[in-house]
Amino acid sequence: ELLNFERSFLINDDAEQVSKLDFPNFWHQGNLKLKLTYQFEPGSDADGVTVHIPLPLLNQVEMTGFDWQIPGLREELVIALIKSLPKSYRRNFVPAPNYAQAFLSCAVPLEKPLLDTLIYELRRMTGVTVEAEHWNWEQIPSHLKMTFRVVDENGKKIAESMNLDELKFNLKDRVQESISAVADDGIEQSGLHIWSFADLPQCYEQKQRGFSVKAFPAIVDEKDAVGIKLFETEFEQAVAMQQGLRRLLLLNVPSPIKYLHEKLPNKAKLGLYFTPFGRVLDLIDDCIACAVDKLIADFGGFVWDEAGFEKLRDFVRENLNEVTVDIAQKVEQILSLNYALNQRLKGKMDFTMAFAFSDIKAQLSGLIYPGFVQKSGYDRLPDLQRYLQAVDKRIDKLAQDVNRDRAAMLRVEQVQQAYQQLLAKLPKSKPISDEVAEIRYMIEELRVSLFAQQLGTKYQVSDKRILNIINNI
Repeated sequence: ELLNFERSFLINDDAEQVSKLDFPNFWHQGNLKLKLTYQFEPGSDADGVTVHIPLPLLNQVEMTGFDWQIPGLREELVIALIKSLPKSYRRNFVPAPNYAQAFLSCAVPLEKPLLDTLIYELRRMTGVTVEAEHWNWEQIPSHLKMTFRVVDENGKKIAESMNLDELKFNLKDRVQESISAVADDGIEQSGLHIWSFADLPQCYEQKQRGFSVKAFPAIVDEKDAVGIKLFETEFEQAVAMQQGLRRLLLLNVPSPIKYLHEKLPNKAKLGLYFTPFGRVLDLIDDCIACAVDKLIADFGGFVWDEAGFEKLRDFVRENLNEVTVDIAQKVEQILSLNYALNQRLKGKMDFTMAFAFSDIKAQLSGLIYPGFVQKSGYDRLPDLQRYLQAVDKRIDKLAQDVNRDRAAMLRVEQVQQAYQQLLAKLPKSKPISDEVAEIRYMIEELRVSLFAQQLGTKYQVSDKRILNIINNI
């Protein structure tokens, strides 16, 4: 177990009883050692166990394990969970205390999430499977839920909540400030134009008042220069590093704009003017950014020292012109088709087509938007063109059978609603995983399969398959 146990007798002067628990003084999560306290304050938000988290460590604390509670409250928690079930399930686990004791005698605490382990063990005992949504955490007494209290350097409360993700989200800026404050060796810099700094560590640690503050350095884009900044998470580091390294490269290689002007066919040049937003130069910058990102990936990813940067810079200088022209030609085809589709959506329409046209307009705005070239990425550009071609086919068929189109659209809407519900329940403090982000494009592939099957899809796809993926995340 991750807990160190010490027996304490916790006395609340205002209470008429003494609470005797197997109560650890600290919670250990990886290398973190977090202070625990217990309050016997029925009715208050802090009733029960409180985890004290120094502000600079908040980014390192995960929810993993806290659902198991401390040993002294664990049996009571499992009993309460069993009693929270609907009667049709609850009657299979009576008396609840007996099943809680049997569960704890064979379960390995903290190895897996509590509910996953409880579902597995109860099914093994009785043959009854309880789905995750049937457990009602709202019915669990507050003293059986952990309270997370974020404290400053003097141990004074900054904020507290039973929702760790909510705390992380609300205190994000303050955590960032606290991390920067401990970087006292000059690692954070600004106004740089060349790699004039030491090797960049992928992880930065600084000892402070008995604990180790961990942060993740990255080069950051300052438009006309770059800087170095510390970030809370590896994901934020990667996002910033992509933008910062791209900017540093563009500051140190010739611009491909002149070459683009010379080599891009006149038709393609004119096609770029079909951009539905901003200036053509902004679109060209978007194409160049996409090209640099592709070349960084082709080179092997980020570099963290000057020697690596020099090799990457030479690689980008050698290939940037050709890759940018390639991307601009693909983008011209996409924008020309997008323009033609928007023209088809204008003017008078039969009322029966209104829902389909509204759906198509929303789809197009989700595919073509400011910065779509770099955000979509080089490998996704052919897919974007195919999605637009599928829209064109859909409009052709629409007048022939509106009802069939409506039926297909309802299938897409069902999946989209499930996806939006998934996004809404994901932790706000964490990035969207690649697996979840890919669902957005699976829905586009579903549209191709339903409205323009002759174009083919990237992989096998169906609404049922996507819903299964969403339900299993």
